[in-house]
Amino acid sequence: MANTAAPASIHQHRDVEFHVTYLDTDSGRIRREDFEDLAAAERFASAQLRDEDGWAVVDHVKIQVTSRMVA
Repeated sequence: MANTAAPASIHQHRDVEFHVTYLDTDSGRIRREDFEDLAAAERFASAQLRDEDGWAVVDHVKIQVTSRMVA
């Protein structure tokens, strides 16, 4: 009998995202990038540490899943 179940990724609901807040040393501004994947967020944060003034913070943010009905 063939497996007719949908791939697991369709049924997975992400309830966490990762926000990287960092100092853009080129402009002197604090910026934020959002990621769905922790490894990608950590790579991005590490890349922001180019000089001694650079810093980055990775926050785990629980997102609220909402649904809406469309007529």
